Amino acid sequence: MKTMTPRLRAFLPLVLPVCLLCWSAWAGVELTMHKSVEVYLGDSAQISCQYKFTEGSSAPSFVMINWFVKSAGSSRVRLYYYYNNGEEGADLNTNYTSRIQVDQEGTRLTIQDIQLSDERDYLCHVNGLEAGTAEGKTHLGVFAPPEAPVIRGIPEAVSVANEAPSKVASCEARNGFPKPNITWYRNGVPLTSTPLRVNVVEEVRKPGGFYSVQNTLEYKVMKEDKDSLFSCEVSFLVPGAIRTAESASINVTVHYPPTMVELWKDSPHGLVKEGDTVELRCQGDGNPPPTFIFNRGQERDADLGTSSDVLILPAVSRKDGGIYQCRPVDSASDSEVKGEMLLTVHFLDPAVVVPRDSEVMLRGETLIATCNASSSLKTLTSWFKDGKQVGQGNELHLRNATYDTTGEYRCEVTVPSLPTLHTSGSVHIIVQGGPQLVGVEQEVQLEVTVGRTVNLSCEVLGRPAPSISWSVVGSQGWREVVSRLTDHMTLSVVSLTVTSDISALCNASNDLGTEVKVFSIKAIPMVTSASAFSHVEGSGVIIVAIVLCLLLLAILGSVLYFLHKKGKIPCGRSGKQEITKERATREDIVVEMKTNAKTEDAILLKAVNGEKKVLNDQ
Repeated sequence: MKTMTPRLRAFLPLVLPVCLLCWSAWAGVELTMHKSVEVYLGDSAQISCQYKFTEGSSAPSFVMINWFVKSAGSSRVRLYYYYNNGEEGADLNTNYTSRIQVDQEGTRLTIQDIQLSDERDYLCHVNGLEAGTAEGKTHLGVFAPPEAPVIRGIPEAVSVANEAPSKVASCEARNGFPKPNITWYRNGVPLTSTPLRVNVVEEVRKPGGFYSVQNTLEYKVMKEDKDSLFSCEVSFLVPGAIRTAESASINVTVHYPPTMVELWKDSPHGLVKEGDTVELRCQGDGNPPPTFIFNRGQERDADLGTSSDVLILPAVSRKDGGIYQCRPVDSASDSEVKGEMLLTVHFLDPAVVVPRDSEVMLRGETLIATCNASSSLKTLTSWFKDGKQVGQGNELHLRNATYDTTGEYRCEVTVPSLPTLHTSGSVHIIVQGGPQLVGVEQEVQLEVTVGRTVNLSCEVLGRPAPSISWSVVGSQGWREVVSRLTDHMTLSVVSLTVTSDISALCNASNDLGTEVKVFSIKAIPMVTSASAFSHVEGSGVIIVAIVLCLLLLAILGSVLYFLHKKGKIPCGRSGKQEITKERATREDIVVEMKTNAKTEDAILLKAVNGEKKVLNDQ
């Protein structure tokens, strides 16, 4: 920074006032400044001072710019000076000394770290000596947004019986500048002061230069306010705008007497059946919730109990059905403020099955079993045997009974509209009759190679269980290898070695009949590979002979035809007969040979494939 010479610095204080007075009349300066500048607390502020000289063709050789701040009253304090000869500087011992600076031309003042006390008028004084002087000012506005509003509701309840408005909540906005404003809302609608309805009490504090505002809302509550939401909104100025901040919403506890009571079944969900524990719940619109008295039907004098809101009926039966009522304890006996409901208890009686327990049938008979259960709802009856459904409806028809019919038949009665309600019953069917062979063949024929061992199986159904005995003709070495007996089935398996043709009888019998199964075994001799080879060779010779005969017949026919053309053989009727007979004789010979060949082929194939017909062990 350039400095003035000692002579000039001593001369200016004496001459400058005179010069200003003189030259202010001779010349003028146009100076432009903003009316106000707005800035946030802690930011930097820039105040500009633009000027130009209105008279003269050239700018003055010397220009002085001084920046002032207006203090209390009408006094001013210089902050900064700037001379176009290069001399400039901030005045010492002010609150701005370390926080201000100007640009190269001295026309823009910058104040850093803005404080609340900086909100003042700032003056710019331009002196062009003979060219003229001018002065302008800018107001610096400082803004500090307040903290978010805090709303607090009163802890106790407010009664609708209070005649005057009651305190319901308070709202506070702290540390704002300039002073913020608070507006109350109910369900999003602004509240305005209304006599005997809404009243707002405001308290303002200013600690450290900041504004803290607290508003208390006094409000005449009604029953409808039990669900109302109250909130407050703070509005405050910021540079160039107005902003708002909304608090959280609170609900006020309102006390009011009940005007409506409702009674309903709380559990179980859905329909009620016998044995259930039923909970009836009574609720009114009063606050706090009243205590209720329960009674049944019109029997008001026979109270079922006093409870906060629940009546418990354990293990209900059909006789517990009917109309139930509840009413607030404090209400009159004839008050219309009461709740009422109809309780229906559904039932399903045990299933009755006919015939009971068990029933004996003879094979081939028919039986109709019934299953019935009384119910308050529509029922569905199904019959099951061994876990599989065999019928539906109240009646089960068992026609042409067999041993497979034997078993336990269970009827299940359910209520489609109430699945947890069900009952069941059963009947055991026993089918009796004579022996019945398992399988469709009563006579079994087998061809078995000599020396092989075969197992013969005989399984018989019947009740009482049949006994089995064997009669074997043609084999001495047989024995029983399996013997099994149940209450309705007998199984016997014998093992024997085939040495010749065998006839075996399985005799099954009980008190109601007899059944026989016959096994006929034809013994097949064992065939060696050598004999098989000779048969194959003989068969080849026969085939060659047949081919030679066919060739001879063809040659003979050609000779006869040639003789006939030459006239050597007469063509009369007798001649034709002889030729016909001769041809017939030769044809018979051919057919016989073919027949013999087929017979021999059949014998050969049987000898070769005989082992394939031997029955393996059963």
